[in-house]
Amino acid sequence: MQHIKVRGARTHNLKNLDLDLPRERLIVVTGLSGSGKSSLTFDTLYAEGQRRYVESLSAYARQFLATMDKPDVDTIEGLSPAIAIEQKATSHNPRSTVGTVTEIYDYLRLLYARAGIPRCPDHGIDLTAQTVSQMVDQVLRLPEGTAIALLAPVVSDRKGAHAEVLEDLAAQGFVRARIDGRIHEMEALPPLEAKKRHTIEAVVDRTRVRADGAQRLAESFETALRLSGGLVRLSFLDEPSREELVFSSRHACPVCGYSVPPLEPKLFSFNNPVGACPTCDGLGVQEFFDPARVVTHPHLSLAGGAVRGWDRRNEHYFQLIQSLARHYGFDIEMPWTELPERVREVLLYGSGSDTIDFAYDPAAGRRSRRRHAFEGIVPNLTRRYRETQSAVVREELSRYLGMRPCPECHGTRLNRAARFVFVAGRSLPEIAHLTVGRALEFFGALDLPGWRAEVAGKIVKGVGERLRFLRDVGLDYLTLDRSAETLSGGESQRIRLASQVGSGLTGVMYILDEPSIGLHQRDNRRLLGTLKQLRDLGNTVIVVEHDEEAIGEADHVVDLGPGAGVHGGHLVAQGTPAEIRANPDSITGAYLSGRRRIALPTLRNRPDPQRGIRIVGACGNNLRDVTVQIPLGLMTCVTGVSGSGKSTLILDTLFAHTTARLNGSRVDAAPVQAIEGLEQIDRVIDIDQSPIGRTPRSNPATYTGLFAPIRELFAAVPEARARGYDAGRFSFNVKGGRCEACQGDGVIRVEMHFLPDVYVPCDVCKGQRYNRETLEVRYRGKNIHEVLEMTVEEAARFFQNVPTAAAKLQTLLDVGLSYVRIGQNATTLSGGEAQRVKLSRELAKRATGRTLYILDEPTTGLHFQDVEQLLQVLHRLRDEGNTLVVIEHNLDVIKTADWIVDLGPEGGEGGGRIIATGTPEQIAATTDSWTGRFLRPLLERDAAQRPGPATAALERAALA
Repeated sequence: MQHIKVRGARTHNLKNLDLDLPRERLIVVTGLSGSGKSSLTFDTLYAEGQRRYVESLSAYARQFLATMDKPDVDTIEGLSPAIAIEQKATSHNPRSTVGTVTEIYDYLRLLYARAGIPRCPDHGIDLTAQTVSQMVDQVLRLPEGTAIALLAPVVSDRKGAHAEVLEDLAAQGFVRARIDGRIHEMEALPPLEAKKRHTIEAVVDRTRVRADGAQRLAESFETALRLSGGLVRLSFLDEPSREELVFSSRHACPVCGYSVPPLEPKLFSFNNPVGACPTCDGLGVQEFFDPARVVTHPHLSLAGGAVRGWDRRNEHYFQLIQSLARHYGFDIEMPWTELPERVREVLLYGSGSDTIDFAYDPAAGRRSRRRHAFEGIVPNLTRRYRETQSAVVREELSRYLGMRPCPECHGTRLNRAARFVFVAGRSLPEIAHLTVGRALEFFGALDLPGWRAEVAGKIVKGVGERLRFLRDVGLDYLTLDRSAETLSGGESQRIRLASQVGSGLTGVMYILDEPSIGLHQRDNRRLLGTLKQLRDLGNTVIVVEHDEEAIGEADHVVDLGPGAGVHGGHLVAQGTPAEIRANPDSITGAYLSGRRRIALPTLRNRPDPQRGIRIVGACGNNLRDVTVQIPLGLMTCVTGVSGSGKSTLILDTLFAHTTARLNGSRVDAAPVQAIEGLEQIDRVIDIDQSPIGRTPRSNPATYTGLFAPIRELFAAVPEARARGYDAGRFSFNVKGGRCEACQGDGVIRVEMHFLPDVYVPCDVCKGQRYNRETLEVRYRGKNIHEVLEMTVEEAARFFQNVPTAAAKLQTLLDVGLSYVRIGQNATTLSGGEAQRVKLSRELAKRATGRTLYILDEPTTGLHFQDVEQLLQVLHRLRDEGNTLVVIEHNLDVIKTADWIVDLGPEGGEGGGRIIATGTPEQIAATTDSWTGRFLRPLLERDAAQRPGPATAALERAALA
């Protein structure tokens, strides 16, 4: 069959959709947000493909797999086994890394186990094990007639007279021994001082190298190895100053005797007790009580509450502090930051051997005195955390915990033996810390000697293939040891995509959700090449995508719409990209062809040099002592290739330090010398794509504050007043009006043990959340459940005469969420939808003009028309005097910014520098800027299309 034939698809908002999708082609599904793209691809095609696969298995196997409901569709023919690659975190397991997820680390473990050379950590000597035959062959390669002595170490740098050892050697028939570097006859041994260290070696044989002496040498080596436990030294009798040869039958250091266990792959696994660091159990980090968290209010005094629980409100601990103040002569009313460094050190970590007179004066009882050392606040918290059996106490104390690299393994996760095995001079942790790009260079140039090259050949080939797949999807800046839980959704998706290409499967239907998210235009072509490679293996690749270049490279495009929600779900157009551009009914086609476009602003807002937030000396992650100014009152776009340092600069540095300063929040922040100008703002808000809630109780109505006026309206209805119902009656979060069978959730959670929990509709309220009496109260013919089921568009019409509700609904309409139900579970909203709900809440607030908004890729999941609508909202916030900082790759957003900060030039260690700052026109004129190279033709095209030759000429002059 040449096509996947879908007939009568009605999943969610799909309107009885019929379409034929060509097999073994790259298909892009596009359309406005909420038009039904995910309903068609994931909830219909993937769900049916997965359901059919699961149903083909035995009943026993099915109990271990999560089953999917049959989608609402008449028939689907020609369906292949389906694999969905969504935008979700690869793993929340702290033990997962980029290397383990891609299986590259498994190859590296095998490489080091088979071709690695262990080395002594203290002396740097390679620990190579040899057979007796190899030892004999090495000696016979010496010049004929060389005078040698074979020595067996029996005592190595140990104190004592060692009389028993020497007597034992004499009893075994040895006639000579070398003691502390000099050979003595056993009959004339010097007395040894018991308090000094000595080294004793038995002289097993003295001979000259001869071609026919192999048998004698072999016997001597065997005797020496048996006597020493596997170590033999060879000295040159005629050349005492010549460096001696060391032979070992085991991986052991000839100097200190350090040895390693057998080199097996499990030795190099931080998930196996054999290889994991014993201090951190292979996690690479260690919990500790962070002084920055313990001293919660450093601007306060000890008496006033600088350290929570140790102020005057806690009698016992405050008396300890008072005694310390008397002993060291400091003022407990002095702010923490002004206390002497020595005093702060004692308070935090204890007085050591210094004892102090402590006076205890309990409220009831006799005054007592005791003299002892002070434990220290941090050791006190550590002890209490370790000893407590109370979950409440443990949770309270955990607020002061931070994370730091393990002091033993320094974050490498491996034990000492595994860390000191080398291939081509590099240890496994060193290789794992390389970026994908650097690792490719290393393995491309790897040239191992002898048999190691043959053993490593296939392993290196497998590593190289997987590294190239990661590079081709634009992830060459990631390090192999990066924790998987720190990856963005887009990065996780592209890692899984690279793994699928490496698997070499054929005849599969792959479904991807916006793989270009987080990817700079420079890397787009490589990603598209990977998708085509997946197609060329004989697979059908279906991609939900809005990127113009991706749509243009597709074999077949499906455009859904024409609107969102109830106005969507129709097939607007399908065919080749050229056919979509030519279709007059397609909004997508209008943007692709240039009939519609996001216009350049007629006038750019210029920055005021006197008003700005100045970041000085930012050096977190790969940032290289970055200093930059963010102008206030403008929309600034932060651009650069993936991994260039945008998130580190804006989220980990600017936002983290600003929120700590303004809100007193305790967040892990990247190092920076200073952030100046924060007195010019009074709020900072990070409008990210995290969920607005993680339970069914959260929804757009509760998050935006819309639910409160709606409940008050219902409480004012005569029927409600007659029954004595207040606004609380119409809340599903408290007892009274909610259904108690499901406690207002509308669903019952069924625990599935080793499978994800399943939510099923409540049998009592049928998913309506409220009890029957509450649902009997109606406002304009609708009960509370029916109101929550309305879309934003329907609710806006319904409440148009209620100002408090209408204003909040209008902001939801302004951000393009007309199709979302106001009572829709927060867990079902996409990241882009959650972000726009947050934006709408900000729009509804009274403007102060002193707010700093930070947005990370707000165009994720947005169609061209949605982006245009989003820009209107962002410009509205800016025009109210607020400052916007937007991390973005979308050129339509970048070209409308007032100011741009471009980082690069590359990702990872090749980035972290400011390439240029300025207007879009100034960035476009910067030859070193990747963003500028892609921005320039777009600005030239838009400037040329702008009406008015004088204006266009000015724009072109600015570009020149």
